[in-house]
Amino acid sequence: MDGTIEILAVGFNVGYIILATRGNVWCWPLGILGSLLSIWLFINGKIYAEAILFVYYVIMGFYGWSQWSKQRSADDDLKIVEWNLIKHILLIMGGYFATAALYLVLKTFTDAEMPLLDSFTTVFSFIATWLTAKRHIENWVYWIGINALTVYLYSSRDFQLYAILSVVYAVMAIYGIYNWTKTLKTQKAAQ
Repeated sequence: MDGTIEILAVGFNVGYIILATRGNVWCWPLGILGSLLSIWLFINGKIYAEAILFVYYVIMGFYGWSQWSKQRSADDDLKIVEWNLIKHILLIMGGYFATAALYLVLKTFTDAEMPLLDSFTTVFSFIATWLTAKRHIENWVYWIGINALTVYLYSSRDFQLYAILSVVYAVMAIYGIYNWTKTLKTQKAAQ
């Protein structure tokens, strides 16, 4: 049964990333469905921070869906935004502190198999998901790094389809940067 659930979850999540790179609002419902299935798998696989992350993905899925739908109804083109380097440095520093805190919780109170890596990928996935929902172009850079690390995390817990999904996500994140950069250039030219 786990294999079937993993296949369904990965399928929904692939649909999510394909539509997200294209700026299509329908990415969010697919991400919600994939995340709900993933929660169950990760609890059984004892990677608890990932399970918490996917609860967050469900919540952010509804938030992103709402945000993108509002903007879509306000005008035909979803706006891409950029942040300066200082904001990202502060965000990354905060991410490191949050990673340390989550690591301590997992190490102290759970039987998590890889608490440091699980904490790091979870915290930075929180950050990258928020950046995606807010349509910050830099979200794709975060996703490339996160997905490279989750390949190892998932492989080590015998979630091979999720490891492959992480490779697909990393490649799609490169496409996302390319596609969103084109949109951003078009926006800037129109101003």
